[in-house]
Amino acid sequence: MRIYELNHVAIHVSDLPRSCEFYARVLQLGSMTRPAFDFPGAWFRLGSQQELHLIGSTHEAVESCGRNNHFALRVDDMEAWEKHLRKAGVDFRPPKLRPDGASQIFLTDPDGHWIELFAPPL
Repeated sequence: MRIYELNHVAIHVSDLPRSCEFYARVLQLGSMTRPAFDFPGAWFRLGSQQELHLIGSTHEAVESCGRNNHFALRVDDMEAWEKHLRKAGVDFRPPKLRPDGASQIFLTDPDGHWIELFAPPL
């Protein structure tokens, strides 16, 4: 028995079109074909294998938590991402170095879900 990889992250969102616009425009994720579930949602590609699944209205309140609950996306050029986020008018925490030398930026999506962008040490 073995686990091969993380396949997807699923998050509940309150306004599916607004969240789709955020993930496509701000994080520049490509959309994917989604099976015909009986509830609204959208799928996005994370890198070459992983996926982000947005789950629309389920008649439950959307609950986002603090920064300790987040998902992280490895990026190529932290400086370019910081410039892009500023141009997009996104509120984010400026780059910070982790003790291992990796650089991090934290931002939230429209529902307050925390996202970390990080670049490993050179």
